[in-house]
Amino acid sequence: MTLEDVEKLEKICQKIIKLDPKMRSARHINSRGHLTAGGMKDGMFSLEDQKHDEMMFMELSLRVRMRHEFDSEFGEVHFSMSYRDKVIIMSFPLNEDSVLLLSCEKDIDFGKIAFKVLKIVEPLKKSPSKTF
Repeated sequence: MTLEDVEKLEKICQKIIKLDPKMRSARHINSRGHLTAGGMKDGMFSLEDQKHDEMMFMELSLRVRMRHEFDSEFGEVHFSMSYRDKVIIMSFPLNEDSVLLLSCEKDIDFGKIAFKVLKIVEPLKKSPSKTF
């Protein structure tokens, strides 16, 4: 991944965080489960420590790859959401098995925000020659 790719992803993550004041984070995770761009919104702190973040990223990366097993039966996954006690977590699979991972407050309008994010990330899904 080039510096230009990372800068583009950083801008996309910042654009997504600004969609709604209830957004907590927007992070790009590569196919190996490593954070490549994005992070927590300014003034926000992660609910888990860095070691748990890394474990979550690796698990998410694996889950994204495994979901392809059902594409022929159900179609492509556009996003997944977990409604948890403390936050909502959304993941948006991109090309090359990378993923955009979002966290937001529970009272966000998650139906609307998910589809706004889909419009922003759509170009990232259509460029298979890119590594992000």
